[in-house]
Amino acid sequence: MTENIIKKILIIRLSALGDTIHTLPALFALREKFPKAQIDWVVEDKACKFVENNPLINNVFVINKKQKNLKSLLNLIIKLRHEKYDIALDFQQLFKSGIILGFSGAKRRITLDCGREFSGIFANEIVKTNHKLFDVNYHVIKRNLDLVNYLGCTINAIKFILPDFSNEYSNEIKTIMENLDKTKKTIIISPATTWKNKHWQVECWQNLIKEFKNNFNIIITASPKDKQLSEAVLNDEQHSDIINLTGKTTLADLVYIFKKADLVISPDSGSAHTAWASGAKSIITLFFATSAGRTAPFGKNYFSISSPAQCSPCMKKNCKLKSKKYKCISSIKSDEVIELIKKILL
Repeated sequence: MTENIIKKILIIRLSALGDTIHTLPALFALREKFPKAQIDWVVEDKACKFVENNPLINNVFVINKKQKNLKSLLNLIIKLRHEKYDIALDFQQLFKSGIILGFSGAKRRITLDCGREFSGIFANEIVKTNHKLFDVNYHVIKRNLDLVNYLGCTINAIKFILPDFSNEYSNEIKTIMENLDKTKKTIIISPATTWKNKHWQVECWQNLIKEFKNNFNIIITASPKDKQLSEAVLNDEQHSDIINLTGKTTLADLVYIFKKADLVISPDSGSAHTAWASGAKSIITLFFATSAGRTAPFGKNYFSISSPAQCSPCMKKNCKLKSKKYKCISSIKSDEVIELIKKILL
């Protein structure tokens, strides 16, 4: 199939937020290569914010994860087959994404090798790579670009194109950011993530706050479920001058405040990836069980600090050590991060 008759392309990348963000540069490359093509995306509701209303995408099929059942899957497949896609691309490489790929009705059903859960059986073209799926030194964005490079896309730059969120910023958040002390730089601390062994020790966050709270505006961001962590980091009333936005921000609000901040500090998390996609001025990302070589924001003023523990990165959600469990999360010292912050901001 030649380039000029590729009219419809389907992207399958269901979740999570960070993985969806990491697929956006591949979307940009596809749009540059096929400017007139219809490019659609299948995504789960928890990761849809950067996909819906994205100017590079024509149609979005959102799967409600809580309501996912055979009937909803069949309805989705009917809609997809009606489109008669020329190409479908499975970036997720799981059984659930493979099913959508296999029954999409696309003429060319393409994925990369080393997929999980036998997802490759649903493809009729498998792109060979020279690395494993969880290669700790091969960035996931580069892996995603390998898939579109197979279609002849030229990768000139890593670009994240986001929807226009300007009408979605809450007035409360805008007021807070506009009323910050303009004589001070602003540090955003986003301490939460999903894996226990990707979290930094609470006392280390506390040390950072003690060091910088008098000379910087400091803001804490986290989801409502991470309220207990934020409160522990703030250590009750000792830091009443810190702005705690835990549970008070939408994803659009986060994009806004990350753009406004001078530095965002986070473990390997959706917040770090959102800050990257938002074009934050500076980012420090901390890596414990996971690999900076695989998922760290890269580029000017983006820094990563990795655990020196011999077992890191293990790439496991749960620590497998029988003794000294989770030693990776105590291996990055607050002094090291403090010195890096000073180099960036002072």
